Amino acid sequence: MPDFCAAYGCTNARSLQTRMRGITFHKFPKCSERRRQWKRALRRDGFVANNRSLLCSEHFSNEDFDRTGQTVRLKAGAVPTIFNFPVHLQRPVAPRSTTASRRAGENLPMDPQQDQPPPDIKRKAPDHQYAFPSSPKALKAKLDAAMATVRKLQREKSNALARVRRAKKNMKALLEELKAKNLINEELNDKLECCSVFTTSFCY
Repeated sequence: MPDFCAAYGCTNARSLQTRMRGITFHKFPKCSERRRQWKRALRRDGFVANNRSLLCSEHFSNEDFDRTGQTVRLKAGAVPTIFNFPVHLQRPVAPRSTTASRRAGENLPMDPQQDQPPPDIKRKAPDHQYAFPSSPKALKAKLDAAMATVRKLQREKSNALARVRRAKKNMKALLEELKAKNLINEELNDKLECCSVFTTSFCY
């Protein structure tokens, strides 16, 4: 049974496809305080994390990872911050209630007839920015992760092509050596060369 990401609306599961996309999966922390931080970040009522609960790497920023070793690890203290919550789970920004903001409102000139600030200096109601799928920082983190995956796949393709070229060169040298020692006839040589070309072409 595959391991699924526990984030709201995320369909990523541990598989060959997600591995090829560079997606990694990380278990919930054993530390109770950090585990509570992860659960709060998920915003899933009634969710209880167990020893098999996972979050995929798409919910962490690029700075949260340690990629210096062979295994991609989360840095100590990393907390998931990238989610695509529906509107009812978005957290609206609370209005400012500091002393400075209240004084700024009190110092606005008032319209004596309506006891309200003149229309030309009324502040427009803020857009509901919390309804957007994610912040620019989160989008940039996802873009960085996607670009890293592209670079990784390009390196893997380059390495695979290099291996194919070496195999083709070795096959050709071997055929020439066998032919020089009269260990194969012309007909067998042609068949082996044909197989070699077909195999390397298929690999490309």
